Amino acid sequence: MRIGDVYRYSSSYDKDAPMIDDLPNFIYVTNTDGKNKVLMESGISPIGAKGPCPAILISSSTHKHGSKESPWQDRFDTDRGYARYFGDNKSDKDPSEALGNRYLLEQFSLHNSGLRNERLKAAPILLFRSVQVGARVKGNRVFEGLALINSAERITQFQPDLGYFTNYVFEFTVLNLAKENDQFDWSWISARRETNADIENSLKLAPESWKNWVEHGDLQDSKLRRHVIKHHSVPKVDQLPDVKSREFKCLANIYDHYAHHKHGFEILASKVVGSHLSRSSSSYIEGWITQGSGDGGVDFVGRLDLGSGFSKVKVILLGQAKCENPNKPTSGVHISRTVARLKRGWIGAYVTTSFFSEPMQREIIEDQYPLLMINGLELAREVLILLEKSGKHSLADYLDELDTEYLGRISARSPEEILID
Repeated sequence: MRIGDVYRYSSSYDKDAPMIDDLPNFIYVTNTDGKNKVLMESGISPIGAKGPCPAILISSSTHKHGSKESPWQDRFDTDRGYARYFGDNKSDKDPSEALGNRYLLEQFSLHNSGLRNERLKAAPILLFRSVQVGARVKGNRVFEGLALINSAERITQFQPDLGYFTNYVFEFTVLNLAKENDQFDWSWISARRETNADIENSLKLAPESWKNWVEHGDLQDSKLRRHVIKHHSVPKVDQLPDVKSREFKCLANIYDHYAHHKHGFEILASKVVGSHLSRSSSSYIEGWITQGSGDGGVDFVGRLDLGSGFSKVKVILLGQAKCENPNKPTSGVHISRTVARLKRGWIGAYVTTSFFSEPMQREIIEDQYPLLMINGLELAREVLILLEKSGKHSLADYLDELDTEYLGRISARSPEEILID
């Protein structure tokens, strides 16, 4: 299987046809050993076997996000080695008793074990995401890669039809398959499925990143994490949400909310940057909102902490927030003003409800500006994550709460002062 390829998951479960509807047949591709078919009938699908679990398949039904059936927002950013997936509890019961959550929690302890023998028994997590192909919404799964469970957090969620309920959210480290040319050899899983499988011997068939993790157990090793280098610019269509998506509705609501008090968008932008950076190995500290007049291209101040203790380095971040028409590119003048304020060793962040023109992207890349760019699509994704974590009933409630915080966050302090906080 190759990362990024779409597979047909048909209700016929035909194991003999290599292709179905012009797509590779998932059942055929995974039936290399002639054993029971590999099925994905639920979001969390372990492959059965006696002894260590051969693998667990995670399937995110993105077309159901925000519905009663799937009242959460999964996030697959596998090009940067990251995925965020909500568990399968949708009731007022203990979320650790939900079947899928239980499987993943068992694996979480193995994936974070300091013992090689336990890591050896850990189940590979294989990520899939549903996509639409032509007019067909269901039965198309794109392979997103091989992963390890990095964290498991118990959270409270709210859905109008369900009320409050507790669930787990799992964060995954997506592994680097560069040495395998982004291809995943299913024969490894087949070997793990053998009766009384020799897990140690089957490890020879595993990807190099998995072998390295079993030996050393360092989930934070940057060499393990998948990272796709992208030097090319991103077109407008990939910077704004699809009109039928949950993100589109979210972005529209954000734009409408701040239409008559655009300065209020600054606190949301600050939190979005914090949410975005929090998934790296660094620590982000929110600072303050700058005064409205004379900010010189800076709307908020933050700090990025690298390392810890005596070896910690504190980096000042200057942020610009622009709530503007999503159909028009953000202004290069505003970006230039933000970049011009950066001193040596500082970084910038620019958050917009619209998008970055391709010429502006190329200028930023070619001039190597230390600028984090967050477009309308990325903004909406992060806000939906923040909304889930807040436990608020609606986006309107969350934005209203930020409005009450806004005035108290304004300060005339110089950016350097965040280094001593």
